[in-house]
Amino acid sequence: MAKKFTASSQQLTPDPKFNSKLVSKFINCLMLDGKKSRAQAVFYDAMDIIGEKVKDTGALEVFEKAVNNVKPLIEVRSKRVGGASYQVPMQVNSKRQQSLAFRWILASARSKKGKPMSQRLASELLDAYNETGGAMTTRENIHRMAEANKAFAHFAW
Repeated sequence: MAKKFTASSQQLTPDPKFNSKLVSKFINCLMLDGKKSRAQAVFYDAMDIIGEKVKDTGALEVFEKAVNNVKPLIEVRSKRVGGASYQVPMQVNSKRQQSLAFRWILASARSKKGKPMSQRLASELLDAYNETGGAMTTRENIHRMAEANKAFAHFAW
């Protein structure tokens, strides 16, 4: 039998500046077309901007708290029961929470136009840290939809 592909969390090395695997994973998600050094430059510039704006706490703590604020606790999934599809609220596992948080932060930062990516990313991370912004709006919409479909929770098995 052929050897299975190893998961990225096993191969993942911490980033050079902050020595954090979370930062390294975020940089990999930020990267486009395999240009990792460019993604690192964008992320580190954004962290410098955050460090200037938030003096009392470090930039890494702001980043970690922003990601934790955006992580969804519950989401809706389609479940087909007896010919009808129901939106069933389900708990989200930790890996999916992290990937959704990264995806929403980056999508919100990329949707803002007119500024360099490092400034857009810094502003979105600061917004997520303060529990505002586009990524937090996406999280709140997901939670609201799960709350509205709580009547179908008994279909979750």
